[in-house]
Amino acid sequence: MADYAPLYMPGDAITGVTSGAVTGGRQLMVSGNGTVAHAAADSNAVVGTAAHDAGSGTNVTYHGRGQVHISVASGAITAAARVNAAANGTVASAAAGLGNIGIAMTTAADGALVTWMEC
Repeated sequence: MADYAPLYMPGDAITGVTSGAVTGGRQLMVSGNGTVAHAAADSNAVVGTAAHDAGSGTNVTYHGRGQVHISVASGAITAAARVNAAANGTVASAAAGLGNIGIAMTTAADGALVTWMEC
């Protein structure tokens, strides 16, 4: 069995690209494939808190709220979708609700690697 460690731990500083201007101290959500923006009210895709102000299309550091993993996608997964555990230890896209283990941070095709954060 191969060794595995999460990509990031809760509270770690994570760098992402903004899809809109962000303000330090505000909550961020996944807004696209590898991008973040200010969280919408009641968002199911919140990934952390911005560490500083950043303009649109620039890098921003944020403090993640959960462990970040890279897993094999079972079926296509779109960034910001909720994910559930799937067959053979993979993850699959799911509606928000019971059984959700995380939020997709990237978009992936079936059988490709997807980055996701525990929720």
